[in-house]
Amino acid sequence: MRTALITYSTKPRGGVVHTLNLAEALVELGIDVAVWSLARQGDRGFFRTVDPRVRLRLIDFPDVADETVTDRIIRSIDALATAFARAEYDIVHAQDCISANAVGPCIRTIHHLDQFTTPVLAECHERAIVEPYARICVSAAVAAEVRAGWGLTPTVIPNGVQAGRFIAAAAADAQASAARRAWTDRLGDYILAVGGIEPRKGSIDLLDAYHLVAQDHPDLTLVFAGGETLFDYRDYRAAFDALGHDLGVQPVVLGPVDDATLPALVAAARVFAFPSTKEGFGLAAMEALAAGRPVVARDLPVLREVFGDTVEYASDPAELATAIERSLTVDMSRSHPGRALAQSMTWRDCARSHVEFYAAHLPRRSARGPGRRS
Repeated sequence: MRTALITYSTKPRGGVVHTLNLAEALVELGIDVAVWSLARQGDRGFFRTVDPRVRLRLIDFPDVADETVTDRIIRSIDALATAFARAEYDIVHAQDCISANAVGPCIRTIHHLDQFTTPVLAECHERAIVEPYARICVSAAVAAEVRAGWGLTPTVIPNGVQAGRFIAAAAADAQASAARRAWTDRLGDYILAVGGIEPRKGSIDLLDAYHLVAQDHPDLTLVFAGGETLFDYRDYRAAFDALGHDLGVQPVVLGPVDDATLPALVAAARVFAFPSTKEGFGLAAMEALAAGRPVVARDLPVLREVFGDTVEYASDPAELATAIERSLTVDMSRSHPGRALAQSMTWRDCARSHVEFYAAHLPRRSARGPGRRS
């Protein structure tokens, strides 16, 4: 079963992380897998080392000065469509809107639904939902949104979690302790959010909540990590910075963090904050549970589905602040149900479910043809 997984970037975004972990788990099961992606900003590989059994097909995608987000996305679709070698594969599995528009008939994983106001982007989003011949969602909540909006019924295959990396980062041995101490020496005690500063991640609400928490815990630092994206969030970042100035709050913004050091950063946090306004699964929060960190999450149906009662929930900055304060005293011992939940969700199980899905949809695969251009 020759399989292509297609993603839009080499940077550490959720869909890209999913693609690489799924590819590696598939090759463990003996599946022939290639991962296709655009290599942005001169990248010559992904943000982390990939199992050499996974064949990487990176398409050079140089920056263009003063390019709009819409033009960049259209150019991304065209670049993938031109380069993609469809005839080589039995299964073509697109992981995002860009790749689904580029590769023609495919299986599509809908991680979450976006809302675009630009007509061209709205059309791309629509096509990437309705035109694939089969669909997967990583949670039942997102599948229900697709069913309600389009009358389609995706198959639900939950994410896996590399729990072992984060469990090891929280261990008491000298190496793990030193790695955590390197972060606390630099940052002090901190609340951590991973995913950058952007509307979907609820960053402004977290800043507001932190201001309330800091009244009683002035020694706590607020830390943001990650943040690679195709979209232009300069206005949101300006509003974030303005609020921080008005509140007298100065968070630490790390930007992208090397994959090898991320588990220690997570494991050293006092609380992991996850105030996203839209998610498909919540992989970063599940990794935090594996690292034995208390998690405060936005009260969303999808997160209730995935995490149950293993995390604290909040709907606004005041509730976030209260939940963070409670979490500062939570006992995250080895018996905490959050750790067991994270360990139970393996990429191997995820890959097995994908193999079954692929096999069931092989007879329905459309005839091979050129990729789609927008």
